[in-house]
Parts: sequence; C-alpha cells; structure tokens
Amino acid sequence: MPRRGAVSVVAWPYRLLALAAFGIALFGFGFGWLKGASHVQAQWDAASAAQQQARAQVQIRQAEATVQVVTQYVDRIQVVREKGDTLIQEVPVYVPVQADAACTVHRGFVSLHDAAAAGELPEPARDADAPAEGLALSAVAATVVTNYQTCHENAEQLKALQDWIRQTR
Repeated sequence: MPRRGAVSVVAWPYRLLALAAFGIALFGFGFGWLKGASHVQAQWDAASAAQQQARAQVQIRQAEATVQVVTQYVDRIQVVREKGDTLIQEVPVYVPVQADAACTVHRGFVSLHDAAAAGELPEPARDADAPAEGLALSAVAATVVTNYQTCHENAEQLKALQDWIRQTR
C-alpha cells in the first residue's frame, strides 16, 4: 500500500512504452486519415470521369440527332415552300381579273385581317364599309396563301424541335 502523501511514480520504462504506444496510435490515426482522404479523392475522381464520359455521350447523341433532324426539317420546309409558291402562282386562276373588278375589299376587312395577323384586337371600325383603295381580291388571296405558308413552316419547325428533344433524351 502506498504511503500517505507519497506520489506514485511509474517506472520510466513503462512511461517510454506508453509514450511509444501513443506515438504509434497517433501515427496510425494520421496515416489512416491520409489513406481515407486519398480514397475519397479517388472516388471523387472516378465519379467526375464517369460524369464527363456521360456528358460526352449525350453531346454525341445530340450532334447525331441534330444532323438527322435538320436534314429532315430542311426537306420538309422545301416541300412546304414549293407548295406555297405553287399556290401563289395559282391565285390568278382561282381569283380571275373579273373577280378583282367585281369584288370590293373593304377597309374593315383589311383592318380585321391585319389585326388577326398581328395577334391583336382591331381598332374600332372607321369607315368599315369604304372600299380599300388599290387592294385587289387577288392580293388578299396571295397574302392569305403566304400567311398559311408561313404557318406551315412554323409547324414544321416545331415538329423538328420536338423530334430533336425526343431523340436527345
């Protein structure tokens, strides 16, 4: 039993042994920390490489889809324009000169048509019954055909965009 008031002294070999064990534990902890950090870095690098590869594959798929869709779009637009141009050439056949002379295009129709083309409400009718000077019925028919041609071109553009989106998913 130790004496009262006496300090228990651990022998110095045990102190050295305890200090060595503490040093080894500290070294093992530090080494494990570094090893774990390098492991996490390796996982991060692998995930980053996989993501870059996936992105490259998506870009390749998008490029292939773009070429295919643009080719189809250009072909369809060409068909739409040819049909529209043919219809415009046929206006004199379907709206002969006699119809131009017999039909009066009124300002109200012109205002309504222009407002509809602009997607706006027409201004209040002023002189709606008055004929629009210098506007032949054949010019109205050509304008309507041109507007529908543009509408069909826009529809083909939208279809091409939708095809591209479906192919690049």
